[in-house]
Amino acid sequence: MRVITWNINSVRARLAIVEQLINETSPDMLCLQETKVQDHMFPHDFFESLGYKYRAIKGQKSHHGVATVSKIPLQETYSIDWCTKGDARHIAVMLATGQTVHNFYVPAGGDEPNPDVNDKFAHKLKFLDEMTAWSKGLTDPSILVGDLNIAPDPNDVWDHKKLLKVVSHTPIEVDAMQTLIDAHGWHDVVRAFVPTPEKLFSWWSYRARDWSAADKGRRLDHVWTSPCLKGAASAMQVIRSARGWEKPSDHAPICVDFDF
Repeated sequence: MRVITWNINSVRARLAIVEQLINETSPDMLCLQETKVQDHMFPHDFFESLGYKYRAIKGQKSHHGVATVSKIPLQETYSIDWCTKGDARHIAVMLATGQTVHNFYVPAGGDEPNPDVNDKFAHKLKFLDEMTAWSKGLTDPSILVGDLNIAPDPNDVWDHKKLLKVVSHTPIEVDAMQTLIDAHGWHDVVRAFVPTPEKLFSWWSYRARDWSAADKGRRLDHVWTSPCLKGAASAMQVIRSARGWEKPSDHAPICVDFDF
């Protein structure tokens, strides 16, 4: 089973490169974040025409939104309302083989890494706390994918020292993510294939005139599995080239092959 996760930054605005990705990689399941579309306006016909008969979506107007489209039948789908804000930040799909795939879009957290003065950062930390509590009680063999908006390792950012006070790489966020990982024993699939100290990024700012040459990236997108699925991934690729496609997202897709 080939799974791709991608923060698409508006799915309707980028259907051309979604189709390009599908044509080049043929994923069985595509998990999108930041779809920025209400459910009744989601491009179902587009995905249906490409063979993705099974779809689970959770959207809202203008921002956030997650969607999982699949060639593989989905047994059940559901969404959790994290922090009871009504945001479209999670969709889960259960497979006939017994695994559940959780598609997440964790809050970015704003600019100031202080929860006392920045409500967005406080929201992010609360979201992570709720994910941690949820992870402690998780019993289903699970795959967690998505834009988690944290680059946890010094080699997940272009300059560790310069980004220590920048939201997405601050110690408080990194510690919160490690607590979340420990709560379930989550296995970092991406770093299993590209271990540190090798630098690895999945996001590059639109602000850079030549993003590839500057290479000031961060690894904000993740694929994790339950401990029981630790050996299930047989291949992984961060599709960096997609960041340079026409009218790109600022995130690159991450592709993982699982043997189920």
